[in-house]
Amino acid sequence: MFALPVLGLSVVCAVAVLISVARAVAMALPGRPRPWAEHLLRRTAAAFGWAAGAVYAVGLAGVLWSEAEVGDGADSTPAPACRFGFDPETIQGLSHHRASYLPLRFDCVREDGSVYAGDPGLVGMNWTWVSLALAAALLVIGMHCRAELRARKAAAR
Repeated sequence: MFALPVLGLSVVCAVAVLISVARAVAMALPGRPRPWAEHLLRRTAAAFGWAAGAVYAVGLAGVLWSEAEVGDGADSTPAPACRFGFDPETIQGLSHHRASYLPLRFDCVREDGSVYAGDPGLVGMNWTWVSLALAAALLVIGMHCRAELRARKAAAR
């Protein structure tokens, strides 16, 4: 139910990434605004932030889609994400699933309590969106520290 709007959000974020990257690349062209370093930091941070949002939205759509498949007619329980693509030994004794939205996870739980990932690709998505968000935050912090240092130098003169 919520998976399609989240996929739409990921498309919006992807378009924003393309716009932000184009604006960052434009800093290499003649006629760039001054001071160009501040604009480049701001535009690169925006690109990283939008990219983090796009990756998270795609992963969230996957988790929501897997969650929506449960209880959706015949042969829907246990979750199809826990059954399809796995060998019979892995899915033997499957009892239920657990979904998490932060971090993104879709775990399949067996009767003995052991767990396996219904979508192993979510681990990579988690690391990707966290890395991009951290890079964006560090760029914003660096931009503000640079402005603070410049203000202190100007005040000392």
